[in-house]
Amino acid sequence: MSLLVVGLSHRSAPVSVLERASLAPDTRAKLLQDTLAAEPAVEGAVLATCNRIELYADVDKFHAGVAELSTLLAQHSGVGLEELTPYLYVHYEDRAVHHLFSVACGLDSMVVGEGQILGQIKDALAIGQELHTAGRLLNDLFQQALRVGKRAHSETGIDRAGQSLVTFGLERLAEGADVNAWAAGKRALVIGAGSMSSLAAATLARAGVAEIVIANRTTARAERLVQILTEPGGTGVAARAVEMAAVGDELTRADVVVSCTGATGLVLTGEAVEKAMTDRTAPLALLDLAMPRDIDAAAHRMPGVRLVDIESLAEASADAPMAADVDQVRAIVSDEVAAFGAAQRAAHITPTVVALRTMAADVVAGEVARLEGRLPDLDERQRAEITQTVRRVVDKLLHAPTVRVKQLASEPGGAGYADALRTLFDLDPETVASVSRADLNDADVKNRGRV
Repeated sequence: MSLLVVGLSHRSAPVSVLERASLAPDTRAKLLQDTLAAEPAVEGAVLATCNRIELYADVDKFHAGVAELSTLLAQHSGVGLEELTPYLYVHYEDRAVHHLFSVACGLDSMVVGEGQILGQIKDALAIGQELHTAGRLLNDLFQQALRVGKRAHSETGIDRAGQSLVTFGLERLAEGADVNAWAAGKRALVIGAGSMSSLAAATLARAGVAEIVIANRTTARAERLVQILTEPGGTGVAARAVEMAAVGDELTRADVVVSCTGATGLVLTGEAVEKAMTDRTAPLALLDLAMPRDIDAAAHRMPGVRLVDIESLAEASADAPMAADVDQVRAIVSDEVAAFGAAQRAAHITPTVVALRTMAADVVAGEVARLEGRLPDLDERQRAEITQTVRRVVDKLLHAPTVRVKQLASEPGGAGYADALRTLFDLDPETVASVSRADLNDADVKNRGRV
């Protein structure tokens, strides 16, 4: 089996395509289920963010896997395969590992170095575990990606290379001014209560806004976010929750609006923004972090309105200078990819080594039983000494070859050593397969619920 990723992101596709190719949470679950139902795949995981959709799978055929995963992405995203294909990228084996580790470190983000992607990778793994679509390979891969991402942020200054989309967006709205000075005393309206909206609300509170209004389709989630913002020892910001029906009225009072919902249509139409501007004299700053977009792009052309959305953030980040720390993170990624590959290759031969030692133990047991039949007068001490001697001889004969074959198997191109070992010792393939299945079940139990 081999690791394959097929996906598209802000680097490969225009925002207009990414908007239409977004996946709702229930669609992601169906995509994963269909991935495992497809013949080439035995494991699957989906990483879906506002600027990327990636389908990871453990496949037994490369070309068939690419075709099947591409078709599934087209079917579930709602964008036709013919239109989607030019924007898809494919990574295989070590390149796929390198890609995910780079994503986890923020190297592939719209804003280099942003750390929110780690939470999104964690969510992708949790869904795969919950649906039992992430087996040993993808559990190992995603958990290692999380560790690599955390290592990059703790050992380098990659955080200085960029900010979260929220911070970057607010900086664009502030047009070069200090964000805290620009935000101080403003009224903010946050539409949505998910992870990105929560981050936006917390960022605005720390920046010093006077009030935050949370609007969400589910009022209880909005109220929960308000509770977090106003709890003792927090930012001290005034906050309240409103229903989505009240957004129009709140728009006339807000100075800055951040919207990030999972809606498939516009949350703020051009007409709604235009109507709000007729009832106010102060400028209005709009930050749209949703994919597909929440706010009508026409708002950008209205007098007194400044709109920053995913598309404009992508254009701005393309011109941002790369920090020197990026090179250090790239070195970490390369080292971690090599280590991960070596560990996976070494693990691949373990069932064969276990099967060999099991066969050797059976041979010893058979010979000891035969000896007991030929020498029935042996006492317990003599029998134990003979048994121990035979075992030591077998262990010493097997020690060097098994240690060496594990070392060789961990090197690039070492996959053939397991086959050679099975052939040389005439190991039963079913015995090796049973060890592999036992290992997989143990890994599933160990990883279930862990992220």
